[in-house]
Amino acid sequence: MPQVGVLADLCASSAGKAQVFSENAAGSARPTRRNLFVGRALPAVFAVALTLSTLAGCEPPAKQGGAPPPPSVSVTRPIRRDVIEWDDYTGRLSSPETANIAARVSGLIVQSPFKEGAIVHKGDLLFVIDDRPFKADLDSKQADVVKAKSQLDLADTNLKRLEKIRTSRAISESDYDAAKANDDQAQAAVAAAQAATENSQLYLDWTRVTSPIDGRISRQYVTVGNLVNGGSGQATLLTSVASVDPMYCYVSIPERAYLRYQQMAAQQHKSIADAKIPCFIQLENESTFPHKGVIDFTDNQIDPMTGTIQIRGVLPNPQDFLTSGLFARMRVPGSAQHDALLVPDQAIGTEQDEQFVLVAGPDDVVRLKPVKLGALFGRLRSVLQGVDPDDRVITEGIQLARPGTKVSPHEVPPPPLPPDLATTGAAATMPAATQSLPQTQPAAEAKP
Repeated sequence: MPQVGVLADLCASSAGKAQVFSENAAGSARPTRRNLFVGRALPAVFAVALTLSTLAGCEPPAKQGGAPPPPSVSVTRPIRRDVIEWDDYTGRLSSPETANIAARVSGLIVQSPFKEGAIVHKGDLLFVIDDRPFKADLDSKQADVVKAKSQLDLADTNLKRLEKIRTSRAISESDYDAAKANDDQAQAAVAAAQAATENSQLYLDWTRVTSPIDGRISRQYVTVGNLVNGGSGQATLLTSVASVDPMYCYVSIPERAYLRYQQMAAQQHKSIADAKIPCFIQLENESTFPHKGVIDFTDNQIDPMTGTIQIRGVLPNPQDFLTSGLFARMRVPGSAQHDALLVPDQAIGTEQDEQFVLVAGPDDVVRLKPVKLGALFGRLRSVLQGVDPDDRVITEGIQLARPGTKVSPHEVPPPPLPPDLATTGAAATMPAATQSLPQTQPAAEAKP
């Protein structure tokens, strides 16, 4: 062994150096520098020799040969389920009607008998503007009507008198024509006075500001004791009212989804809005989609810049739970109810542009099977082509499995299908011809 040869050389060298040291010691009582070095180094040489011999004796025995056991992997069998493919979009809630309440006449606000933030109804009194100047103006206009009517009576009397004596040619035709013109002018004056009276009545009515719609009112933008301006150009904004029931949700959908919905509606010979495609709404603090509505509007053109089109869902809101402006997620059925073969999504592998799964055959030998994939349902992926219901798909330990090698499979159950992606009871509410628009709301998603 190499260690034994090194040990022999070290011992021989040490013995020679020891002899030289003895000879020098006999001839001289003072050792040389070389002799001192050799004498001091000799114990260290023996220590090294002893260590090498110990290491040589501790060499482990040769390992025993043999093939390693096959790697352990987890396998799952595909499951069949009736599913609906859902499309999710984000948008905002919006009130169907919103009214900005502005002053229509100028004056001093003397009353505001409403509670801020309360529900108001059409015709409810919101503000009162000082009406005394407008009452006085109305009284003046009514007096003008009386005056004009008296002038008309006088003109009518003169005209009738002249008509009686006209036949006897006691008056000239010019006198008769003047009387006739005076009568016509008196009638016009009465009509003008009456119109002015109606206008003054409008101004007086506008001093009482009422709600034009049902809804929830905002705060007072102008309080009692302040002057406001009326008119169309500089009207003072007093408050606003937004309707609460129903509520709209606007979202933008891609062109491909729009064409798919259009095809679904065409099966019923209707447009998207007329087909009443159901939609379900989820708010920011909700984990389910509890608010059900229908799509009742699609825009008239696709935005060429984004490739999207706006649609609208309408939702009943009798409890006033939904508020305009809230962020919302809208879920719309993107397919008819159909049977799907599902495998865990983690089992899907990708090789360039091809997807595949690894399966353990009857002899536990790994095989690679190319697949064609469908939609994702929670943690399960729909496989349209490539696997059979009896295949044992490898889901864990994939990095240890190689096609053509043997593995030790252990079967485990697949992940649960989220309840909102199942369609139990949905088909019963669908037209038998299509069953394309499920009416049951999605339930809570299963937590991993």
